[in-house]
Amino acid sequence: MTQTIATIALVIFAVFMLLIGILSMRKTQTMEGFLLGGRNMGPWISAFAYGTSYFSAVVFIGYAGMHGWKIGIGSIWIGIGNALVGCYLAWKLLARRTRSMTHRIQASTTPEFLQERFGSSSMKIYAAVIIFVFLVPYAASVYKGLGVLFSAIFPGASEVVCMAIVAGLTAVYLVLGGYVATAVNDFIQGIIMLVGVVLLVVAILTRPEVGGIAGMFEQLAVVPASEVVPGGGSQLVNFWGGDSLQFLLTNILLTSIGVWGLPQMVHKYYTISDESQINKATIISTVFALVIGIGAYLVGSTSHLFLEAAPDGAPLVGYDNVMPTILMQALTGNVWLNILLSIIMLLLLSASMSTLAAIVLTSSSAISVDIVKAVKPGISDKSQMLIMRLLCLLFVVLSFIFATLNISFIVNIMSFSWGVVAGSFIGPYIWGLYSKKVTKAGAWAGTLSGLVVVGVLLIIFTAASGFEAAKALAPEFGVAAMAVSLIAVPVVSLFTKKLDPSIIEKCFNK
Repeated sequence: MTQTIATIALVIFAVFMLLIGILSMRKTQTMEGFLLGGRNMGPWISAFAYGTSYFSAVVFIGYAGMHGWKIGIGSIWIGIGNALVGCYLAWKLLARRTRSMTHRIQASTTPEFLQERFGSSSMKIYAAVIIFVFLVPYAASVYKGLGVLFSAIFPGASEVVCMAIVAGLTAVYLVLGGYVATAVNDFIQGIIMLVGVVLLVVAILTRPEVGGIAGMFEQLAVVPASEVVPGGGSQLVNFWGGDSLQFLLTNILLTSIGVWGLPQMVHKYYTISDESQINKATIISTVFALVIGIGAYLVGSTSHLFLEAAPDGAPLVGYDNVMPTILMQALTGNVWLNILLSIIMLLLLSASMSTLAAIVLTSSSAISVDIVKAVKPGISDKSQMLIMRLLCLLFVVLSFIFATLNISFIVNIMSFSWGVVAGSFIGPYIWGLYSKKVTKAGAWAGTLSGLVVVGVLLIIFTAASGFEAAKALAPEFGVAAMAVSLIAVPVVSLFTKKLDPSIIEKCFNK
C-alpha cells in the first residue's frame, strides 16, 4: 500500500510540474525572460523561490538527521539562524540595493554584476568558472539525499532510477520554462513543503516513542552517554548546544551568512517586480524558513528515540539513513500514515528540485551569458537562448552523472563547494553594494579569497592530519574564507588605485 500511494502521488506531482513548464514557454522567448522572468516576479513567488532554493533534501536527509543525533534540541538554532540571518537580515540588507543596482547596470548574473561594478571583464570570466566548477558538483549532493529516501520507500528500487526521475523532471520544466517555470513550481513546492513539515512534526511528536514535547525532553535526558558524543542525555536536551556549541555556531555562520554570497540565492533579488514588494517578501521568506528549519531539526533531534546506536556512538543505520528510517518507522501502518509519508516524499522531492533548478540556472548562465558572450560579443539573442537551454540540460546530466558514479574527486569538491563559492563572492558583492571606495584590486582580493583560503587550509590540515580530518573541517574553512573576503576587500581598497568615476556614477546615481 505504501508504494502504491507514493507512486500515485509522484505521478500527479510530475504532471503538474511538466504542465507548468509548458505553460511558461511563452514568457521565455528572450534571455531576460528565461533568466529573470522579465524582472516581474511578485513577493510571494520571489519569497518562496528563495526559501525553496535554500532548503533541499540535503537539509532534511543529511544535516537534520546528523546534527539532531549529535547535538539534540540545540540543533534547531541552525534553522532559526537560517531564518533570521539567512532570510530576514539578508533581504533587509541586500535585496533593495541589489535590485536597484542590477537594474541600472543591466546585470542579470553575479559575474555580470562584478564586471560592471568593478570594470573587469576578466573578473567576470573567473567568477563564471568558479560557479561552474563548484556549483555543478554541489548539485550532485541533492540527488544523493533523495536516492536514500526513495530506496527506503521503495525497497529494492535502484537509487539511480530515483535520481534519474528527479533529473528528468527538473530538466524538462527548466529547459521549457526557464526561471518563470522554476519560480511558479517553487511556489507550489513551497506550499507542499510547509504542509508536509507541519504534518511531519505533529506525526512524530504524537508517536508513543516520543510522547509529545514534554515526553521528548524526559526521554532524551536519560539517553546513555555511550549513544552520543561528547555527552549523554544532558547534551541532547541542552537548548544552547552544550559541548557542541562551537560546532553549532560554525554551522549557523556557514549556512546563514554563506547564502549572502551564493549566486543562486542573490539571483532572486534581481527578479522581484517592484522595490515596494521587498518588505512583504522579507516576511514571507522568513516565516517559511522558520517553519521548515525548526521543523526539520526538531524531528532530527528525536532520532535517539527511534534508532539504535553503534558502538562508536553513531546511529547504527548511518547518518544519511537517520531521517528515512524515522519516517518509515513512524509513518507506515495504515492508509492515512501512508498518505502522510507520500506528502513527506513530495516535500523532499520539492525541496531538491527547486534547489537543483536554481543551481543549474545559475551554472548555465555563467557559461552562456558570461563566457560565450565574452568570447563572441555579437552572438544573437536567439542563439544565446538555444545555448542556454542546451547548457541547462547538459548541467542536469552532468550533476546526475557525478552523483551516480560517486567519483572521489567530485565528492571532495562537493564538501568544500559552499565555502569556496560563498567566500569568493560575499566580500565583493556586499562591499560593492554599499561602498563607492572599493577598488578593482580590492574586489579581486575578495573574489580570490574563497579559493585561496579554502585551498591553503586544505593543504595545511591535510599535511598535518590527513585528508579525511581536513574534510571534516570544511565548514570552518568556509567561514574563514567568508571572513577573509569581507576583510580583504576594504583593506586592499585603501592602498590601490580608485575606480573610474564613470563606473561609480553608473552604479550609484539614479
